[in-house]
Amino acid sequence: MVAGHRFGRSRLRAGVLGAPAPAAGAMESLAAARRIADELRGGLDGSGVPAAARGLRRLLDVAAVGLVGLRGEPVWAGRPADPAEAGRLVERVLRTDARAARGDLVALPLHAREELVGALVVEGPVTTAAAREAAAWVGEALDRARLEQSAEAAVQAELRALRAEISPHFVYNSLTVIASFVRSDPERARDLMLDFAAYTRHSLARHGDYTTVAGEFAAIEAYLALARAVLGERLRVQVRIAPEILPVALPYLALQPLVENAVRHGVELGAGGLVQVSGEAQGAECVISVEDDGPGMEPDFAAEVLAGRSGGLGLVNVDRRLRTVFGPGNGLVVETAPGAGTRVLLRVPRFQPGVTAS
Repeated sequence: MVAGHRFGRSRLRAGVLGAPAPAAGAMESLAAARRIADELRGGLDGSGVPAAARGLRRLLDVAAVGLVGLRGEPVWAGRPADPAEAGRLVERVLRTDARAARGDLVALPLHAREELVGALVVEGPVTTAAAREAAAWVGEALDRARLEQSAEAAVQAELRALRAEISPHFVYNSLTVIASFVRSDPERARDLMLDFAAYTRHSLARHGDYTTVAGEFAAIEAYLALARAVLGERLRVQVRIAPEILPVALPYLALQPLVENAVRHGVELGAGGLVQVSGEAQGAECVISVEDDGPGMEPDFAAEVLAGRSGGLGLVNVDRRLRTVFGPGNGLVVETAPGAGTRVLLRVPRFQPGVTAS
């Protein structure tokens, strides 16, 4: 059981926004509606508003369409016969939150999450039902955009918190071990200091949203070198990664928290143990697992962790970011039971449009 977001699709019935259409025309209308929704992702102040207005004008087959937020002037596709009258109708709509019309010119309020966010202006001829349906559909597109922006903002806030959650205990132990080697084994002290620098640099990275599997594992190797120096023979590690998945793009800190979690809860809190990290390509997917032979946990508790109701930020943050980037079917899967260790499985597409490492 994993946590995730599901966004409803905007509704659009073929034949409502304009004249009834055959199957091919309905498909074209749906494709146009999808493009308009994409253009409105930045809201009524975004750069996609002119294209959205043009798309609505074509979809409604009218003389002019205007979109306006709570401030500023309408963005028009086509030119209204009387811009001043159109402006007065918009002012009335934004003041009263109610439809206003004069002749072929109609202005309707736009709502997102039941809040007035702007107005849609149409110069017809257009039926009242079609105009209301258009306003309702645009409002739903804006509503979905707000939800997506809120989810993204929450995930980014959690990522900032995760980057700041480097364990002071681990930092102290790492630096103490490095200091212990300064005189007895200066070469090892130098190598561990370089590992410490690589680990902290990756954990606190601020550039770009994505890295590669290879980049994540460079940081993981640095972390494991420090962990082995601190824990000694208590920590055993096996890493097997297929070369073909090394270029796969991932969000920053998608793997490192999983390995740290396995070491911390599967090894450090007990008498020691084995952490196994494996990754391979399965068709068009990249599959990576992080497993420990530690005490494990109740499956219900693991579900609580992934739902964000218990435990630290690590697992829930990774799960939410994977679902945001790759879709709701690409979160983490946790397999565990008391006394049976814990296995965390990550499965993502090997290639995803718009997801590239910086």
